Amino acid sequence: PGQSDMSFEELLRVQSDARTRYISLGLTLAFAPLKSIFLVFRPLEMSAKKPVPFLRQVVPVRKKVGRDPRFDDLSGEYKPDIFVKTYSFLDSIKKQEKEVMMCHLSSLSLKRQQRELAKQGKKPFFLKKSEKRKLELAEKYAELKRSGKLESFLNKKRKRNAIKDKRHLPSQKNL
Repeated sequence: PGQSDMSFEELLRVQSDARTRYISLGLTLAFAPLKSIFLVFRPLEMSAKKPVPFLRQVVPVRKKVGRDPRFDDLSGEYKPDIFVKTYSFLDSIKKQEKEVMMCHLSSLSLKRQQRELAKQGKKPFFLKKSEKRKLELAEKYAELKRSGKLESFLNKKRKRNAIKDKRHLPSQKNL
């Protein structure tokens, strides 16, 4: 009889008989067709569409209790001078973060200006990198002038440039 004539129950029986015959013959997995190996030994596949039970049993994870070392006896005694030494690196990190944020803020202000101009009906005008650099440099000089450090900054820059120029000049040995 053909498979189409058999009932579902008979098909299942024949299928299970084939498996037991395969195992009883002691055939190794090397001779088995790959597809059947993957079908037999694969892990059970859970349906993604099945909703998770409302009160599912989950292994409880202990809640981490936050500790504030300022008020905890385990952290030792508070000594201000040691504290300042230990955490002095944070000031430089804060300074760097502030510089990055200011740079980001300046680029955002340019974008805001462009948006306002676009609302007024004007064509958007995008600055070249060189133009942006010039604006940032002008802003930097203005800030240095306000803080009174412009003169020292320019002196350092002159010295740096003088050293570069001397490097490019031919040395006395070559003359």
